[in-house]
Amino acid sequence: MDLLFEFSHGLAAMGVLIFFSAFFSGSEAALFYLKRADRFAFRAGNPAQRLAAALLDRPERLLTAVLFWNLIINITYFAVASIIEIQLDSRGHRTAAGLFGVTTLLAIIFFSEMLPKSLAVLYPRIFAALVSFPLAIAMRMLTPALPVIRAANLVSRRLIWPRFSAEPYLELKDLERAVALSVSDARLLEQEHQTLRRIVALSESRVEELMRPRTQCHAFRPPVTVDRLHGHLPPSGYLLVTDVRGDEIVSAVPIRSLSDLSTSHLEDYAEELLYLPWCATVDVAFDEMHRRDREVAAIVDEHGTTIGIVTLDDVLETIFSDGAGRSERLLKRSGIRATTPGVWQVTGMTSLRRLAQHFDVTLPLSKSVTVAGVLQEALQRVPTTGDQCRWGPFRMRILETAQRGDLVVELLYDGAEETDA
Repeated sequence: MDLLFEFSHGLAAMGVLIFFSAFFSGSEAALFYLKRADRFAFRAGNPAQRLAAALLDRPERLLTAVLFWNLIINITYFAVASIIEIQLDSRGHRTAAGLFGVTTLLAIIFFSEMLPKSLAVLYPRIFAALVSFPLAIAMRMLTPALPVIRAANLVSRRLIWPRFSAEPYLELKDLERAVALSVSDARLLEQEHQTLRRIVALSESRVEELMRPRTQCHAFRPPVTVDRLHGHLPPSGYLLVTDVRGDEIVSAVPIRSLSDLSTSHLEDYAEELLYLPWCATVDVAFDEMHRRDREVAAIVDEHGTTIGIVTLDDVLETIFSDGAGRSERLLKRSGIRATTPGVWQVTGMTSLRRLAQHFDVTLPLSKSVTVAGVLQEALQRVPTTGDQCRWGPFRMRILETAQRGDLVVELLYDGAEETDA
């Protein structure tokens, strides 16, 4: 008891340091464990939630502050513990000094790392809101020292890795060789190769080949309630919200990710759209969506009019799913289907790239990217049922037309290379 009383000030300081270490460890876990839907909800929440969302808008600065203060606190904690342990040892209490050293180590591991992070992961929304204001103060206190920290980081990298440079661009054959060396199963190897080819093909495909046409998208003018969905979730998984006039799509709600649909203002959970031109390639769209933390991109034409949307799920499905064309995603039917020998049925939104790959032919040059576009070019008008034309090695006859512009076309392939307009 005398020893406890003698070192009471040091033990109290260690207790306070453990509390602050736990605060920063739990803050890091809670904030970075928030899901995308949670962050959307926080932007329209109370002041503490809005501040938490603002902190996450600058994740590198947030993480630097958390790690810096946690490091300072832990160093101070072990410095105080070492002083007490040395004093115990100098007075002949070697067993007590050893037990004290082990106890202090276990205490900071459990109380400042394991326990706070476990609770923060279980209840991230609660913890993120609670720590936002103190964490913002801690970040503001560190602001004057940030240039010094950045300079130290740069100097250390120059000293430790003076010749560090980015790896050269990988070609498809390099990736295929890496897969071949790491995979022994032939079927899995082929799947890996197909996935790699689809990834590389993203740089050759335009977003207009992948997008969901504006005519296939249902958008709602605010305020938006769940009753307006009539019990059906949007096929894309995102509820599209227009401006107050109902003219342009301006945001999207990840409806499948929301845990509470009882609110009368679903647009409060919406994220702003990323706008991309129709001629952008899919790999550029994917990079921009990742860089700007967006899941939905609006595709606009040269006049600035939205002609469709592309979602992150659309891109990923294109990469990892076999035969994941627009017809499969939007119409729930195959884009190219054989009916009789030498005769196929294709949808109007089937891309020319997919058509060329399926028949292994080189198609004539065209400004269009879909079968419907080629028919409009050839006929010079909106196609109707029964219209026929020849394009490249194909003879086409329109079997069905839909109100929203989609077509079902009968395709005959005879290998001849001539074009009739």
